[in-house]
Amino acid sequence: MCGIVGGVTERNLTPILLEGLRRLEYRGYDSSGIALISSEGAIERVRSLGKIRQLNDKIERTEHPFQGQIGIAHTRWATHGVPAEQNAHPHICNNRVAVVHNGIIENFADLKEKQIEQGYRFTSETDTEVVAHCLDSELDNANGDLLKAVQATVEHLDGAYALGVIAIDQPDLLVATRCGSPLVIGVGIGEYFIASDVSALLPVTQQFIFLDEGDVASIRRDQLQIFDKDGEPVERSIVTSSLSSHSVELGEHRHYMHKEIFEQPQAVIDTLQGRITDSSVLVSAFGHRAESIFAEIENIQIIACGTSYHAGMVARYWFEDILGLPCSVEVASEFRYRHPVIRNKTLLVTISQSGETADTLAALREAKQQFPGIASLTICNAPESSLTRESNLVFLTHAGPEIGVASTKAFTTQLVALALLMTAIGQVQKRLTEQREKTIVHGLQKLPTLIQNALKHEETIKQIALSFADKTSALFLGRGTMFPIAMEGALKLKEISYIHAEAYPAGELKHGPLALIDEQIPVVAIAPKDELLEKLKSNLQEVKARGGQMIVFEDEGSCVSSDNDNFHVVKATTNVGRITAPITFNIPLQLLSYHVALIKGTDVDQPRNLAKSVTVE
Repeated sequence: MCGIVGGVTERNLTPILLEGLRRLEYRGYDSSGIALISSEGAIERVRSLGKIRQLNDKIERTEHPFQGQIGIAHTRWATHGVPAEQNAHPHICNNRVAVVHNGIIENFADLKEKQIEQGYRFTSETDTEVVAHCLDSELDNANGDLLKAVQATVEHLDGAYALGVIAIDQPDLLVATRCGSPLVIGVGIGEYFIASDVSALLPVTQQFIFLDEGDVASIRRDQLQIFDKDGEPVERSIVTSSLSSHSVELGEHRHYMHKEIFEQPQAVIDTLQGRITDSSVLVSAFGHRAESIFAEIENIQIIACGTSYHAGMVARYWFEDILGLPCSVEVASEFRYRHPVIRNKTLLVTISQSGETADTLAALREAKQQFPGIASLTICNAPESSLTRESNLVFLTHAGPEIGVASTKAFTTQLVALALLMTAIGQVQKRLTEQREKTIVHGLQKLPTLIQNALKHEETIKQIALSFADKTSALFLGRGTMFPIAMEGALKLKEISYIHAEAYPAGELKHGPLALIDEQIPVVAIAPKDELLEKLKSNLQEVKARGGQMIVFEDEGSCVSSDNDNFHVVKATTNVGRITAPITFNIPLQLLSYHVALIKGTDVDQPRNLAKSVTVE
């Protein structure tokens, strides 16, 4: 979603803000802008459609040097109002106050109507402009006190927001606040910064403060004060980030997605490290209360969105097939509004790469409100996120920064985390024998090598990708745990190549999808060597008989026959088990989507209309 950067320094802030915006590009955006308070005490602003380089070019063409020591910057992902320069942030009211905003103001229409009656003139279609006008009005009421004006303004706002505000009334003061959208403070030496996440500020600091819900921060170059939602002064701890500025750089790779696909062997190693012994899973890896909570649960309820939802669907097979433990999986945006019934002794599992996914976070809060005392666990890649703070138990995936919008290593490490969760619960409840647990652990230990071997098929997959050059639709097939992997493969192809793709359980071919099969529709199938292999082979023959173009990723022992030019078989892996198979077979599907996107000429890392972190509904 939208990205925020800001700061108060002794040096020229412009290059820092521009670099911060570049580092937030992965969140997705259509326009950007910067507002500074100049040495003369006036607000100066530059906004631009398109990429950050276009904003930079516009800044370089300004008549006077665009410089300042206090300022705010923003990348916008359109919600209210089309992508246009007048809708880009920062928004300014009466050349007095400027604001950047991440989130959605749900009551903006009512506020706008009142502000028009008060004489305010609107120059954009955004919901954010009502915040700027409200700040101007409250500055009058507060005799120019910006902190008080922000505290009063948020009382008028319904919805989710992170705000950065500057005003000429107090040209040395930056005020920041958050409610439902993430915001961090970077602590420098004689300077402070704000940003939507730590990656934006890594070149200038490793020290961060994570604001709680409702916090308002008053930030000067030499002073930081934080007030909670009740206006009381509070102390928030400073956290040292383990990330480096180099960890979010491309290196030798053309795109972040490609880099992150090839980082997966190490990401799996990092996720397993300290969580397993040679023969068992350490239950304490899920928190000091994990063993007592796991001992009591009788049901699993998984809530997630997008790729994380697919990870949950894979895990449902594991929980039910291996443990005999009932498991439900639901899209968070549906769960939170359908008044669900949760059985007693249920473990609520939320999955999110960022830990700030709006629907997932809202679903967790709704469940806790409706079912007080429910045990909750989050699987997440962000240690200081809202989900981690609001869940009883936390498991961090240690995937490292994921910049590409299309999730790759986050998905893989979520699957590893879910496999560890399933095994830990099985251990505590004695649903697994010691030998079965040892077999699972040994399989997980083999995963980095299995993934590395799957990556070696990239050249073959490049050639197969060429056949998608003129295609507009594709079908993905799988059975068992491979069905959600087929769904993930279809999602990746949709996200970054803009090819319409659907996934079906292979056994459903006769129930409709078979009508789509012809030489123009590529069919991608996943064929592990398991108890459903022979049934899958029959499904593939149905496609072959209708002239369909078939691409099969198989286990070396599956022996799928390919006897014509329209039937491509890639021996993607060998000797994978029930848990390692879906994780390993996902790798060639990621590579396929990446190379098809290259052929299509799309923006791989920042596909149109999409954002990395969906922090609003």
